[in-house]
Amino acid sequence: PALRRLSRHLLAHYQKGTRPVRDWRTTTNVAIDLMVYAILSVDEKNQVLTTYIWYRQHWTDEFLKWDPAHFDNLTQISLPVESIWVPDILINEFVDVGKSPHVPYVYVSHHGEVQNLKPIQVMTACSLDIYNFPFDVQNCSLTFTSWLHHIRDINLSLWRQPELVKFDRSVFMNQGEWELLYVLSHFQEFSVKSSDSYAEMKFYVVIRRRPLFYTVSLLLPSIFLMVMDIVGFYLPPHSGERVSFKITLLLGYSVFLIIVSDTLPATAVGTPLIGIYFVVCMALLVISLTETILIVRLVHKQDLQPHVPEWVKHLLLERATILLCIRDRKKFSQTRMQSLDTSRQVENNDSTAKLTPYVCEDPRESGAVGGTRSALAFAGRMEGSAALQEVLRETTAIRQLLEKREEFRDVAREWLQVGYVLDVLLFRVYLAAVLAYSITLGTLWSVWRDA
Repeated sequence: PALRRLSRHLLAHYQKGTRPVRDWRTTTNVAIDLMVYAILSVDEKNQVLTTYIWYRQHWTDEFLKWDPAHFDNLTQISLPVESIWVPDILINEFVDVGKSPHVPYVYVSHHGEVQNLKPIQVMTACSLDIYNFPFDVQNCSLTFTSWLHHIRDINLSLWRQPELVKFDRSVFMNQGEWELLYVLSHFQEFSVKSSDSYAEMKFYVVIRRRPLFYTVSLLLPSIFLMVMDIVGFYLPPHSGERVSFKITLLLGYSVFLIIVSDTLPATAVGTPLIGIYFVVCMALLVISLTETILIVRLVHKQDLQPHVPEWVKHLLLERATILLCIRDRKKFSQTRMQSLDTSRQVENNDSTAKLTPYVCEDPRESGAVGGTRSALAFAGRMEGSAALQEVLRETTAIRQLLEKREEFRDVAREWLQVGYVLDVLLFRVYLAAVLAYSITLGTLWSVWRDA
């Protein structure tokens, strides 16, 4: 048969150990091409990209030519790849031998053109930048070069035009986590020594992560918890439910971070921006809880506290109410004046409470104490004065108790108002901090996407 005769004819005296040129000055030109089939894995921790590509290379073998008329017009034949010379084209970024299927044959045409087509699982080192996870774009290079031969022996070129290679997604599996944006190609020469130059063809595989899964599972729960923390400020500050609510939020966020810690990429080089976002959110929750504890401490246990200092009243009950546009600032001012009047009344009442037993006596009787009174009348008057003195003493004690209770209520009311105004002030500062942080984070992501 023609196939056997042609195979024996081509391989009878073939020397696969030497470069297939008749003149050693002739350069063997190897045209290469690749198509990305799938992105198998992106290992951020070890900085390894695993891809599956369809690799093609083409060169001319001057010892594998024949006349088709002598072999039944046969223009093409497949030969074992182990029986002919194959260029030593390798990928510089190789870090491990992948599980690539072995293709044992190559196609040879009657002009001596050899086509080596094979799929390759490529495990290459890649500098992965995870700062913008999960909105990151990775650019990994595949550098094809001859490991031994100089450029005067083996030169490299593209099989297809660079524009066709760039946007070729015809065989790419587009259902995974990563999407292929484009593949750039670039030829260059490099030299180890001044006299030895090598040819290399670089392919830049640019891929982008699909962020929908991470947005739903990471960002949205965190945003919901932060919104609930802001809503928690509308709970009454004098109730204990706010502290319990914020502690529950903080514990829930801690559990959430433990769950998602395995999802975040880990590298020794840098931290993703979303990790910083989670840490800042945790810090904001702690600050919110601290503010709530401070407010609750102010509005409770007022019996152990003195009157609100005048400078605090001036800053919070007058200046801050105007600055914060609180509608009840007139009520705060009136309450402050009432507390001052109450303090003055307490001082006046304390001075008038010192009554003598003779206040209720008639002046005319006091002047006739001499010998006109009998011993019996004098004794009766003394008994009545003692009873009246006891009644006055009890009445004074009750009045002082009521005034003291009213004073405690005034102190409690003052601290409650101070706590309310301080709560509004700290809430607005906290809200401004959250908004500023959100705007900063959005700006950083926008700048990165534009860049």
